[in-house]
Amino acid sequence: MIIVTGGAGFIGSNIVKELNRQGRSDILIVDDLKDGQNYKNLRGLKFFDYHHKDRFAGDIRGDVYSGTEIDAIFHEGACSDTMEYDVNYMMETNYEYSKMLLHFAIDHRVPLLYASSASTYGNGDRGFIEGDEYEDALNPYAYSKLAFDRYVRQVLPEAKSQIVGLRYFNVYGPQEHHKGKMASIFYQLYNQLKSDGVCKLFKGYGGYGDGGHRRDFVYVKDVVKVNLWFWQQDGPSGIYNCGTGQAHTYNETAEAVIAALGRGRYEYRDFPEVLKGKYQCYTQADTANLLAAGYDGGFTDMKTAVKEYVDFLEAGGYFKYVE
Repeated sequence: MIIVTGGAGFIGSNIVKELNRQGRSDILIVDDLKDGQNYKNLRGLKFFDYHHKDRFAGDIRGDVYSGTEIDAIFHEGACSDTMEYDVNYMMETNYEYSKMLLHFAIDHRVPLLYASSASTYGNGDRGFIEGDEYEDALNPYAYSKLAFDRYVRQVLPEAKSQIVGLRYFNVYGPQEHHKGKMASIFYQLYNQLKSDGVCKLFKGYGGYGDGGHRRDFVYVKDVVKVNLWFWQQDGPSGIYNCGTGQAHTYNETAEAVIAALGRGRYEYRDFPEVLKGKYQCYTQADTANLLAAGYDGGFTDMKTAVKEYVDFLEAGGYFKYVE
């Protein structure tokens, strides 16, 4: 079987859907459905069982899966709220839980592919290369991810099975409704356009002009492709950037959504005080290590991906069980 933690979430549900397309449904989904919305992401997926994350943790600690044939663990489950400032909660949810899975995977020689984050580069003024000298954290979420990456680096030399961490840059695409304020800018702008026909972007801050902050936006289908490439091609263990290597301004994101929807305009609002000093004004993945690992699947052009995403939202916005 295949285990996908966070399988009812954004990236996790997309991984499950692609596995379904490849003929796999022997999937155990692990998640927490308490927010009352992410269960909707499960309706279009085929899987053999669902376990709450706490039950799963208990089973892992109790060695319930000893002797079970597990082909891979895709660990996408986490608290991804960058505005959550309870550090103890973040470390328990994102760090300790991940350590538990890591040691299980190592002990049972199961490939583990897990979600890291580009937030581990802090404000990015040192660049975006996988290495201690480039890394920092501007909030508890980022620190929890960075702490686990650093732990992985310590144990990786002794691991006998594949361990791959992927530092996701700004991911967007189907099945992110439940993320609310943490959903991608594309989803936010789409809803703004549908509501009143106007996209609202931040005014200038940190040396960037109005709508000029730049991010490496990566389509969720490409994130899934990178995950499955590493697993199916037995790619080398390590921590890798998962981004396109090309940054786009927020003005460009608004223009792409407007073009895809065929109407609307954009304007600017004051930069929020609460984000000052905690906001990445610029991200752009250095993809040298990813390419050196052998990945050659490329990334979808942003305008093409946004058009596909907007059409998906217009058609209902969720995966269908039979496609």
